[in-house]
Order: sequence, then C-alpha cells, then structure tokens
Amino acid sequence: MGAVSNIVKQLKKERDRVERQLSGLNAALSAFVGTYGGKSNGSRPTLSAEARRKISDAQKARWAKTKSSNKTATSKRTVSATARKRMAAAQSARWAKVRAKKG
Repeated sequence: MGAVSNIVKQLKKERDRVERQLSGLNAALSAFVGTYGGKSNGSRPTLSAEARRKISDAQKARWAKTKSSNKTATSKRTVSATARKRMAAAQSARWAKVRAKKG
C-alpha cells in the first residue's frame, strides 16, 4: 500500500510541474500574440472623420511651421575674396613648413 501512495505522490508532483510549465507557456504565448499579433481587440477607440481631419490639419500646420523656419537657417555664409586669399596663403605656408621638415 505504501508503494502505491508514493507513486500517487510522484504523479501529483509531476502533474503540478507540468501545469506550471503550461501556465508559463500560455503566458508567453499570450504576451507574444499581444505584442506581435494582428488586430487589437478594442484597445483603441476608432476616431471620427472630424477628429482625424483635425489631427491631420494640426500635423500639416506643424510641418509648415518647421519648413518655413528652416529656410532662413539653410542660408550659406560667404567669405570675401581677401579672406580666401589670406586662408590660401596661410595654408601654403603650413605646407611649406611640412615640406621643409621632410627635406
């Protein structure tokens, strides 16, 4: 009789272990489906056409504001001819110094 009760205890332990594994697999599966699944079941209400239009108009206004402010920022600075000549002369002097050290 004692052997039968030990077998029953072991079977119950095994059943509990398998139940824990199954619950873990079910949790992982539901998380995976929730993250990568298809349609969400009512998690976000649908918007009316008027609400979508308001959102669209607001986004278009933000883009227009961004685009209009960038035009002044993209203007290039120019360097005068005399400044370019001075920079070229300085660069030539630096290269002459490098060549003098080598030779």
